[in-house]
Amino acid sequence: MTNMTSMTHAMCELAKWAFTTRRVNRDDVRDLSSNFSTAKPGDLILCEVAEIGHHKKIQLAERRTSESYPGDLVVLCIGDRYAPDQFLASAIIDDDLIDLVAGGGVAGRVDASHIFMEAPTRLKPLGLLTGIRGKVLNVSDYAVPALPLNEDVTVIGVFGASMNSGKTTAATSLAHGLLRAGYATAAVKATGTGAFGDFNSFEDGGVPALDFTDVGMPTTFRMPMERIEAGFDTLVATAAARGAEVVVAEIADGLFQQETRDILKSSRVRDRLDGLLFAAPDALSALGGIVVLDKLGLAPFAISGMVSCSPLATAEAAEVTGCPILSREDLWSSDIIARYVAPLMRCAPEDVAA
Repeated sequence: MTNMTSMTHAMCELAKWAFTTRRVNRDDVRDLSSNFSTAKPGDLILCEVAEIGHHKKIQLAERRTSESYPGDLVVLCIGDRYAPDQFLASAIIDDDLIDLVAGGGVAGRVDASHIFMEAPTRLKPLGLLTGIRGKVLNVSDYAVPALPLNEDVTVIGVFGASMNSGKTTAATSLAHGLLRAGYATAAVKATGTGAFGDFNSFEDGGVPALDFTDVGMPTTFRMPMERIEAGFDTLVATAAARGAEVVVAEIADGLFQQETRDILKSSRVRDRLDGLLFAAPDALSALGGIVVLDKLGLAPFAISGMVSCSPLATAEAAEVTGCPILSREDLWSSDIIARYVAPLMRCAPEDVAA
């Protein structure tokens, strides 16, 4: 860091670097820029924690949480946020204080929030991190190499009715079940807001994971569909290049979230899916999801999620949708994988192929 100012060096050394910045080479930092009007999604920003609000912890690049204190220095990404249960936020710096809009390391301006939410944690922006020749560093500078979509690996999409529908549990359970059934399995989180929860859940189940932060997006909200598609292509192809035969692709939020709606309506992501698992919180949401998907010309091979936690809700959902309702334990089962998922495969399990 020979060209870094001593002050910038000291602050970056002390700072907590958030999960969204995990791919960044910190040695590239040279200085700080106060030209906040040019900030765009993915730009790296050094902030001081001013007031503790909703997010009381930062998810670190090392994939652990760190309690936040007033005066802490943090390196985050500028980004948008879509979370009906939390915040709607924009990638804008237009005040002396900005907001921590996601604990995984996204900063911006909260435009609206759920009525039961605390005020956001407030941050004092100290500067955008710059590299050589004063260029502002962006997480896209550290993305994995772009690759064309792989056509050989099987891709199973996991969608949900809403936030907190049990989508991640369904996706991680499916991935774990595929692994136990003998398939070389990987997972990708194709859309959402940068955080390590889903990432860690897949790896806890023995399944290697990639997400949109690996292709240079701190969040995918308000990203152009071409960029989301290109990111999906690269994530799937990278997983395949690392040995995956089947990829479980989780799509964030609910069916009515704009990017999810666009993906399902017409996209390379939709066209590439070999099967679809739907997660719902209750029987009514399960039926509504089936109706919405049917209008789009899609049908899930099964329903999972929170609805599967209740025998009564499971019975209701099965009756009104005519779909199998699979719990997380069901998805772990090789028999269930053989019955519902194996017919969708472009490949045979490793043990069978051998």
